[in-house]
Amino acid sequence: MSEQDTNARVDEPARPEPGETIEGPSTTLVYNRQQASRPETIRVLPMTETVMFPELVMPVVLNRQANINAAQKAMHADEPVGLLLGDAQSPEMNSPNGLHRFGTVVNILRYVTGNDGAHHLVCQGVSRFKVREFIEDETGALSAKIIWIDEPAAEGDKQIDARMSNLRTRALEAIELMDQPSRELANAIRAIDSAALLADATAGYLGLKAKEKQQILETVALDARLELVQSFMDYRLEVMRLSQDINKQTQDRMSEHQRKAMLREQMRSIQRELGEDDSVAEEAERLREALDKANLPEDAAEQTTRELKRLERMSESSAEYSMVRTYLELMAELPWAELSTDAIDIKESRAILDADHYGLDKIKRRILEHLAVHKLNPEGKAPILCFVGPPGVGKTSLGRSIARAMNREFVRAALGGVHDESEIRGHRRTYVGAMPGSIISQIKKAGTRNPVFMLDEMDKLGASAHGDPASALLEVLDPSQNDTFNDHYLGTPFDLSKVMFIATANVLDTIPGPLRDRMEVIEVPGYTREEKKQIAKRYLVDRQLEQSGVTREQVDISDAALDTIIAGYTREAGLRNFERQIGAIARHAAVKIAEGEPGPGLIEPDDLKAIIGAKRVDDEVALRTSVAGVVTGLAWTPAGGDILFVEVSRSPGNGKLTITGQLGDVMRESAQAALSLVKARAETLGIEQERLDKSDIHIHVPAGAIKKDGPSAGVALYTALVSLLTDRKVKNDVAMTGEISLRGQVLPIGGVKEKTLAAHQAGIKTVLLPERNARDEDDIPDNIREALDIRYIGEVSQAIELALETN
Repeated sequence: MSEQDTNARVDEPARPEPGETIEGPSTTLVYNRQQASRPETIRVLPMTETVMFPELVMPVVLNRQANINAAQKAMHADEPVGLLLGDAQSPEMNSPNGLHRFGTVVNILRYVTGNDGAHHLVCQGVSRFKVREFIEDETGALSAKIIWIDEPAAEGDKQIDARMSNLRTRALEAIELMDQPSRELANAIRAIDSAALLADATAGYLGLKAKEKQQILETVALDARLELVQSFMDYRLEVMRLSQDINKQTQDRMSEHQRKAMLREQMRSIQRELGEDDSVAEEAERLREALDKANLPEDAAEQTTRELKRLERMSESSAEYSMVRTYLELMAELPWAELSTDAIDIKESRAILDADHYGLDKIKRRILEHLAVHKLNPEGKAPILCFVGPPGVGKTSLGRSIARAMNREFVRAALGGVHDESEIRGHRRTYVGAMPGSIISQIKKAGTRNPVFMLDEMDKLGASAHGDPASALLEVLDPSQNDTFNDHYLGTPFDLSKVMFIATANVLDTIPGPLRDRMEVIEVPGYTREEKKQIAKRYLVDRQLEQSGVTREQVDISDAALDTIIAGYTREAGLRNFERQIGAIARHAAVKIAEGEPGPGLIEPDDLKAIIGAKRVDDEVALRTSVAGVVTGLAWTPAGGDILFVEVSRSPGNGKLTITGQLGDVMRESAQAALSLVKARAETLGIEQERLDKSDIHIHVPAGAIKKDGPSAGVALYTALVSLLTDRKVKNDVAMTGEISLRGQVLPIGGVKEKTLAAHQAGIKTVLLPERNARDEDDIPDNIREALDIRYIGEVSQAIELALETN
């Protein structure tokens, strides 16, 4: 029992007068102290951890409905009840088989029903009793025929007096050793002149276990009872002295840091002295030391302190133990205060970018600007860069190069297919198997609070009933908010303001506007044929030969062979398929060398068919443009630029327009606008009105399995219609792009660099671009501008003059 209970038992409160009304929080009962006689049969209340002693006053909590009913009946009938200790581990705890036979008869001084529905008694012990026979009614309430046990007389017994004096001395000594000695309690012990009451009161404030109190209760003989209480008191005093000695030793060797752990050190020392298992305490101390080293901010430190206290109260076999320990280990491992030291040298950074990437001059210039600003103003809020471009152009490797140039760690989170907000913000720890989100997980992996963090494939984020991860990224990518990023698993803010975030995407259309607005978009275009060849010679060939275990002396690829692979085996903006073909050549050589043959040496174009098969890319321009009504257009796709053929045919009919080729709504509208413009200018173009009225027009864009959309095919559609209706063929080396209006104006389009690259790779000589796209000419590589005849047009009539052959 606690020391607070002891005061209540020894310093008995003033009792109400007979017939006085007792006011409880929600119950009013009348108390009558007088007992007419000692009944032979009394109601019995089974208790789990409560053992009462005669003449002591203490509260009792009722949990079983049978006990509540019995106590209420006894209170109204002004009858005593008997308290019996039961075995809490026994399934028959509330039945006669699970109860002790010795108990205490008590008077109910007060019965209170709290606002929370709990039932409380304030009882005073009257006498010990022993059960002769249990009586159980149909409701489960217990009664018992009992034998009342009187306290034995001890007057004039010198041995009892000596034991009593010794016990009183020990009790007073124990009070003095308490953390907060009670003067009132000491005075009450001194004033007790009954040996029985002294033994029972001392047992009451010792804080013994219920089974030990029951042992004292069942010991009726005074000398034996005093001796038993004395033995418990000696044990208690020894523990208190050891605690005081341990406290003194701990204080003597305690530093400022150790003072914080003083109470834990005392507990461990006590457990060792008692021979108890202290593995949980050792684990908690290990975690505490790790958390101290982690230098957590104030909020996180308060959170972990609370969780540490919970862990210390848990059993190692508890289901929650491993969850709390895992959480604390993560908190200790996160780099709350770890920062990489930036070592930005602009010249060195330029050399690193040039060594890792060929070309991409505009991109490198922007990255160097970013690094220079960060070097001059390290505390400034840098923009979030977003590299947008087709697959295989080196967006991810650019991020690695930036990390190397800044001397920072590089981590990457793949966002493709992520459709659950908890993948970004983590799961709350109320769920089984909860874990932090990908942001915190990668920060932990980096081991520093300022890595270069690449958010890959941002355009492929999804959304579901579990939340929108793109919305969760709004906080991550906002420099004014991410210093208090809240991961649900951590439950405390984490500072992301020092992280350099870089996003990548193939297209911008699928990225939500608010998220796109937080980033500075840098377009990473596709490579020209010359750039691909140079990259292969500098990086790809060596990498694939090394992976295959062969050397350049055993196998090499000539420039002509590289040109053939680029033109005849791949058509892409990036390099992935190109590198696969080089890898196939390296593996072919590895097989021959492994069989004992000499390496194939230098690979020429004529060797390619036997190694990687026939060409896969055909030159269809001349074939497709050999008849009127076929025009070569230019298109932009997520994989880069491409050529687009527009075919138009005419058949007898009534002016019906048919459009096929898996075209989107915007492209269909462009076709309608092109036909309307042709009809409006029929006389100027020399087209007979009857030919338009009595013909059905069919517009088809081949590769019907591929969905196509956008307005930039307007010029090509108009030119194809005029070519068909005037029987004038389109020049086979001309390609065009541009949106048209019903007034015949040519409007600007996007993807100029990618489209001109596609035209050059397809063997086109002349490219027609909208006049307003002249501002994008600097984006076109110099060698492409030199190879192509780029004409800027502002009106569709110019396209007709430049593209159609004269009859």
